Amino acid sequence: MSDASAAPFDAVIVGGGPRAVAVVARLAARRRPDAPWGAAPDETLPVLRVAVVDRVEVGAGATWRTDQSALLLNNTWAARTTVHADASTPMSGPVVAGPDLVDWARAATSDTAWARDEARGLGPGSYPTRRLQGVYYLDQLDEAARRGSIEVVPVHGTVVDVRAAGSGLREVALAPSPDAAPAGPAAASASAHPAVPSAPTLLTTPVVVLAQGMIQARRSARTERFADAARTHGLVYVEPGMPAERDWAAVPAGEDVLVAGLGANFFDVLALLTVGRGGHFVDAATGAPTDASGRSCDDGGADGPHAGDALRYVPSGNEPHLLAGSRRGLPYRGKGALADGPPVPYPARIATRERFAALAGRAGGRPVLDLARDVWPLMAAELVLAHLTALAEHRPSALRPGLTPDGLAELVEGSDDPVRVAAALVVDPADAVDPARADRPPLVAPADWPAWVERWVRDEQESVATPLTSPRARVNQAMETLRGEVARLTRAGVVDGTSLESTGEGVLIPLGLALASGPPPRRTAQLLALVRAGIVELLGEDTRIEVEDGAFVARSRVRDAVRTRALIETRMHRGAVSPTDDPLLRTLLDSGRARRHPLPTAAGGTVPSESLDVTRDGCALVDATGGVDERIVVLGIPAEAVQRGSAIGASPGVPSPLLAGADVAAEQILGARRRPAPAAG
Repeated sequence: MSDASAAPFDAVIVGGGPRAVAVVARLAARRRPDAPWGAAPDETLPVLRVAVVDRVEVGAGATWRTDQSALLLNNTWAARTTVHADASTPMSGPVVAGPDLVDWARAATSDTAWARDEARGLGPGSYPTRRLQGVYYLDQLDEAARRGSIEVVPVHGTVVDVRAAGSGLREVALAPSPDAAPAGPAAASASAHPAVPSAPTLLTTPVVVLAQGMIQARRSARTERFADAARTHGLVYVEPGMPAERDWAAVPAGEDVLVAGLGANFFDVLALLTVGRGGHFVDAATGAPTDASGRSCDDGGADGPHAGDALRYVPSGNEPHLLAGSRRGLPYRGKGALADGPPVPYPARIATRERFAALAGRAGGRPVLDLARDVWPLMAAELVLAHLTALAEHRPSALRPGLTPDGLAELVEGSDDPVRVAAALVVDPADAVDPARADRPPLVAPADWPAWVERWVRDEQESVATPLTSPRARVNQAMETLRGEVARLTRAGVVDGTSLESTGEGVLIPLGLALASGPPPRRTAQLLALVRAGIVELLGEDTRIEVEDGAFVARSRVRDAVRTRALIETRMHRGAVSPTDDPLLRTLLDSGRARRHPLPTAAGGTVPSESLDVTRDGCALVDATGGVDERIVVLGIPAEAVQRGSAIGASPGVPSPLLAGADVAAEQILGARRRPAPAAG
């Protein structure tokens, strides 16, 4: 491995996850556009030196680190994962085909036994372990570097500043990072890039690429309060953050433990504290440890039609009793178990692409659309129609006689209150639907809460086990389609900034995550088994937690005070920059060398977003005065307000803002190498 302190590098990439891998892959594509993936190196091509800095693992980053537990899964189908741009992505660089995750797994020859075993079992509809996906990224980084004559120098550390160094160069200042805490029983992949023994203090380069990914937040006042209470009263507190970086051994067995948060991390915590502690799931019908297709019932990422089958939990005695709540009061909805991989996209009948395009056309390029006024009514009508149509097709007795899907579309579209229409058309009020509360329970009396939870378990089991007929699953599929259309409007710049922050960030994005970004079907089936077994108890909507008399105390709309000595917060931060704990972003923002992107409003002003301000075409950092530093390129989550959709991983055949940004970064790196440096930085 090369000396990381040698200078200058042709580029320094801050963050070593998939965005860094994509940049190196795009560099290789641009340097050798006519050479296929896997071609022998071109010995005549000058070597390009790129330093990649990460505090955990260069090539995999923190999310996909290869030493984490095999119980931690991606919530996206394997067929929807790639790091290579195809013709669907708008970019100026060439297309050089490379393997997506499924193709790579079919040919995987890793030196690590667990990676070979997991790769052999991966199908298009499987949900891979995060560590296996990390090995994929590592292999793609190595192959891109080899093929493109790129010397990737891994640096284990944390970047704390980037500043001008004269002659057009940028100086990247680092603080050495301590080794990350062990993440689980899995050994690191043999292909992982080793850490530099002692991270250098400074790196110099003409181009810096910021690719930090899912940045976290500084401790909030609430977190500090809970941490102080834990120290003072001898309580157990697992604060928000990445599950692979938390100490789960501290959570007591056999005790009541409060859980705050029912999103994606909640399902990780369930796996770690049940199967991870020796518990087992069996088929509820047969009692066998495998399902009808021979897959282990403990396999949370299983695919195929039996992945949503009902399970029963066999405890080990080492589990805690989890009392779980959140503001919504319900966990994310599970994805459906399908026989043949990912589902066909839901075909909207009311909120069609043409109608969204008409909205954008009327806006005329100006930020005048209000999401609550102009967009949500379309979405709500489509979600109601999705629910009612599934009933009409598969359970017509639930509706008043004589209703057809076409007739339902006319009734819903012709009403200014589709929720009222739905209530009038169903026989049983329990079959009504209110899209605005699709991620929340009804406002039932406390005495009725246990019975309602039983109904929820039945409905959610049906949704994951029979997604082609379940009204609940149909609504989830509709939301997957609709949020993509809203994203198109947002990228077009025609939505009022105030509306984006209030309705978009505050309502539509959380609702979309709850309905369309849920866990694998087997994970949901496991949760439902844990609820039936009494291992998990739902506290209901508007759960609030405080410290009272030396204990954590939770209350909700349906529960009085629940006291415990342990609390787990499963919340993850969505990449907001104003509260970030990323030391580099903090330095740039606090010094005025970066600013929050201003969102234009219909009134002619702006409101600050929670993203960095960057140029739209070049992804270049913008400072507090509006000045542009073309030598600092920002990709992904910290610039999401400008690069809409770049927080989402790349999928084959789907336009990818993530990969488009990586191509822009590669173009800037190669351009800086060719052009003479200015006299001053």
